[in-house]
Amino acid sequence: MPEGSRRGARRGRGGGEPAPVAALDLGTNNCRLLVARPTRRGELRVVDSFSRIVRLGEGVAQSGRLSEAAMVRTIEALKVCAGRLSANKVGRVRAVATEACRLAANAGELVERARSETGIMLEIISSAEEARLAAIGCAPLLDGKSEGGLIFDIGGGSTEIIWMKRSGRAPPRVLAATSQSLGVVTLAESWSGGPLDRAGFARMRDGLVDRLQPVKAEMESAAAFDPCTHHLLGTSGTVTTLAAVALGLARYERSRVDGSWHSCRDIAAVVDRLVDMDLVARATIGCVGPDRADLIVPGCAIFSAILALWPCDRLRVADRGLREGMLRELMGRR
Repeated sequence: MPEGSRRGARRGRGGGEPAPVAALDLGTNNCRLLVARPTRRGELRVVDSFSRIVRLGEGVAQSGRLSEAAMVRTIEALKVCAGRLSANKVGRVRAVATEACRLAANAGELVERARSETGIMLEIISSAEEARLAAIGCAPLLDGKSEGGLIFDIGGGSTEIIWMKRSGRAPPRVLAATSQSLGVVTLAESWSGGPLDRAGFARMRDGLVDRLQPVKAEMESAAAFDPCTHHLLGTSGTVTTLAAVALGLARYERSRVDGSWHSCRDIAAVVDRLVDMDLVARATIGCVGPDRADLIVPGCAIFSAILALWPCDRLRVADRGLREGMLRELMGRR
């Protein structure tokens, strides 16, 4: 089992290819692991991955604490991750926890249990660090012909919004970034506006537009955002699910979704379709399923609010982000 993020990467026998590196993202809703090797061109070659919905942040918005049931689910997922790390002889690991652990008063207990029961050293990162890593992970998918893009990561407990912009022929840089304590789990649990039918959805979206309006105003204090010369770049479960539905996939296929381009109008039509369904009907959609059926509508509301404030015509979808950002940095430290 690797010792953690501070351990140097090892090389294979006889000085061959370096040992793989791994990134673990423990979010409010999901536990995700990615193991990869660098290619000669400096790209990531994924050798193993794992994802499980653990709902770590369930109830945190109300209680301020991680529940025992949520921690048990999470430790079980981390044990699977530890087995994958050992099997792949990983040389360096970075394992981070995000919004649920930032909010929970007893997050230290989970960190200690993860260390003692799985050998994984969890690092609770700041919202600013989360946004920075997401930008690094997604930046390769920015359209080279565009002036820039608005990256958004709709998570279980927070949403990151990052504006990357070019200046002449220079690589794009982060012009503005924010992390809002607003995610699909926290929004679903805190919603008190009645049923999430079409009227309820409209109230939720409009409230989110009001909440994010100051974010846009602060971003535009640096420069004016032109939706005609920019595109949206979305990552995480909500937008990848919407893209998969738009592509007509019976089952989720990362190779079809990651890097795919969509008309924002087409994705908005998928949102309308999902909002008009009840919970049972949404659960029957292969790319949604019962695990996401109750959370996809709050996610759609966040996406719709972002689109209303930054009305670009095109959306690129990334099945990458925080983990890829960590991997790129780990590979750069060799």
